[in-house]
Amino acid sequence: MRFAWMSTSAFRHFCALRLIFAPFVAGFRQLRWSLLLVPLLLIAGTGLVWGYQRTGITVQVSVDELRETVHTHQATVGRLLDELGLVLHAEDLLTPPAETPLRSDLSVQIVRARPVEIEADGQTLVQRTHARTVAQVLDEAGLRLGSHDELWLNRQPATLLSELPPRQLDGDAPRFARGHVWDNHQAVPLRLSLRRAVPITVDDGGMPFVIQTTAPTVGEALLREQITLYLGDRVMPGLGSRVSAGMRIFIQRSTPIAIRVDGHTVKTRTRQETVGDALAEQGITVVGLDRVSPPMSEPLVDNLVIEVTRVREAIEIEQEPIPFASVWVPDDNLELDHQRLDEAGAEGVTKRRLRVVYEDGLEVSRALEDVWVAQEPVARVLAYGRKIVTRTLETPEGTLVYWRKVRMAATSYSASTAGKSPDHPSYGRTRLGQPMRKGIVAVDPAVINLGTRVYVPGYGSGVAGDTGSAIKGRRIDLGYDDNNLVLWNRWVDVYLLAPPPPRYQIKWVLPNWPRE
Repeated sequence: MRFAWMSTSAFRHFCALRLIFAPFVAGFRQLRWSLLLVPLLLIAGTGLVWGYQRTGITVQVSVDELRETVHTHQATVGRLLDELGLVLHAEDLLTPPAETPLRSDLSVQIVRARPVEIEADGQTLVQRTHARTVAQVLDEAGLRLGSHDELWLNRQPATLLSELPPRQLDGDAPRFARGHVWDNHQAVPLRLSLRRAVPITVDDGGMPFVIQTTAPTVGEALLREQITLYLGDRVMPGLGSRVSAGMRIFIQRSTPIAIRVDGHTVKTRTRQETVGDALAEQGITVVGLDRVSPPMSEPLVDNLVIEVTRVREAIEIEQEPIPFASVWVPDDNLELDHQRLDEAGAEGVTKRRLRVVYEDGLEVSRALEDVWVAQEPVARVLAYGRKIVTRTLETPEGTLVYWRKVRMAATSYSASTAGKSPDHPSYGRTRLGQPMRKGIVAVDPAVINLGTRVYVPGYGSGVAGDTGSAIKGRRIDLGYDDNNLVLWNRWVDVYLLAPPPPRYQIKWVLPNWPRE
């Protein structure tokens, strides 16, 4: 049985001692001295081991960045490495050499070469190196970098001058109960990728040109060359196609245009050739009287503006009322100044048919096509009385007989207020040539005949002997002398005194203005 705390050489010495003491042990067994012999053997063995340890040497061993002090009885550096189980690769550096004799002050240093996984030309190889830059790694691997090739170090872009990152050790592996600090600690491999550029030809509508690219797809290759693509452009093969050496890429460019339609402006790009095809591509329909500028067959050019005007015709019917006429019918059995409605009357209707044109919802023209009377008006029939009835009126002047009473607006005037200067030939004279005085009233002959005798309560009797430019309709201007003028401005009842005039002189229907 080998003890875990012994080295290989110590174990061999222990085995030799055991052979020496074997006869004595047998004798003691025979003499039944077992109880005394076992402690003595343990004491002797411990002393031998202690002596063995005291006769060894202590050496500093450094593996990469890990250092440990080692006690050994080996004679050379190489035997020490065997004892420690350290296996070196050809690229690893050992200082001092393996044949160097060991001594107590010696420091053994091992610098392992770094593993680099190189992906190039469809293969993966592992290179152990002490290089500091990417260029040195490629040179040791016998690889050459083209002018358009790409380098990626640990998935990051790199160049020939890029320095390798500091060494990293994988220290997550567990250590054994008996082991050294460098056991199960290995350098993390570097990953170096060499992407070869391949030539592809791009036909962009002009002279074809060749580019060198390392991009995996057509879309990325065009992007890296800063070739701008628009939504309407067509690329063959497609943007997601894998790039291969000698590939030819065709770009069919779209034409930028603007379409104004239905109150909006649509800016787009198209590979269509004519205005009509571009509208169809956008789902814009042209129907009926719609107008397109430029015409549908016009070829497309860059930045062309297409205007679609929506044209619509509508037939509209307008109607206008026709006023009805009023017909007055005399009635000799109806008292004077009384009226009766015999027929109410009704308005007629005139209709017009028009053709209206709208462009983009706005009216641009209106043409009359037909006019007709849809309904004739019905005249209103009014009966007016012509029966004269005389009545009496008690006044301060006595009982007066009148045949008509008219409600009128009364004002007053005199010679000096009639509106004529004193040097005028007609100053102070009435329409009938009489001198102006109280008892002369001005009327509208269309209402009261000149020469008619009248009575106005509060004024007295008078004769319609004058007219005036402002005296129209049911208005009466009461005359005074200049020295007794009384101002009037109110509505009064005017009585026309008997006898009545001949029937042909009577105004059967009087105007109703002004109104009270």
